[in-house]
Amino acid sequence: MTAVPVFLYHAVTDDPPAWIAPFTVRPGVFADQLDRLVAGGRTVISMAHLVDAMRYGATLPPRPAVLTFDDGFADFWDSVLPELARRNLPATLYITTEAVRTSGGEGGETLLPPADMLTWRQIRTLEDRGVEIGGHSRTHPQLDTLPAERLRDEIHGCRRQLEDALGHSVHAYAYPHGYSDRRVRQCVRDAGWTSACAVADAFTSLRADPYRITRLTVRADTGSDVFEEWVGGQGARTAPFPERPQTTAWRYYRRLRARMGSPVGGPPTGLPAQLDAK
Repeated sequence: MTAVPVFLYHAVTDDPPAWIAPFTVRPGVFADQLDRLVAGGRTVISMAHLVDAMRYGATLPPRPAVLTFDDGFADFWDSVLPELARRNLPATLYITTEAVRTSGGEGGETLLPPADMLTWRQIRTLEDRGVEIGGHSRTHPQLDTLPAERLRDEIHGCRRQLEDALGHSVHAYAYPHGYSDRRVRQCVRDAGWTSACAVADAFTSLRADPYRITRLTVRADTGSDVFEEWVGGQGARTAPFPERPQTTAWRYYRRLRARMGSPVGGPPTGLPAQLDAK
């Protein structure tokens, strides 16, 4: 079973807002990590290529890897795109659609704290330069705690907004916070998305569910030794694997709190703990 590292990044900057700082990688570190990927013999492929292999048996290179970025932070334009272009590497960028800045410089109302985000014009240009654009909900909620009507709005509405802005269909989705359950995954399928990423800090494989693609979160404190292990296909589990009991318990607790009107936020970063591939 081939272990495929799918790397998850958020912001790439020297000066992040405090809430996302633990999940931020400095530009110099990011460039070094890309160099380590290439030097380690990894061939970076698109998410679309990986999903084609999972679904239809498309051929993969011997040592594939995938680069993904969540939310749509503005630093992707200045810090990420030039480094990808320098090495001719593909990537997938998952957009929280209501967070996209308008021509007036403001985004819509989301559950994300304030941060500088991409504009629609930049997103369209990124796509023209080879970046795959995917969806990450409208407002970044914990999808598995939502009632049916709002769940549909977050998942179907996100796809409509992206397709209206880009002028064509979109297929790749990523669950906010990595959270999903069977109901959420079915809604993603019904909306027409053909893949969806979780977290779990694990390698994925061709045997994994394309609606539960596990990723390795690159954090501010991810050391070069850990990153080297991941490049080498070591240091983490490989999906598919059963859901852990603590993951199930955490989901029921969050749902209960949401129904009581006091949803769980999570650690100081504002991003709930990512326990497993939900």
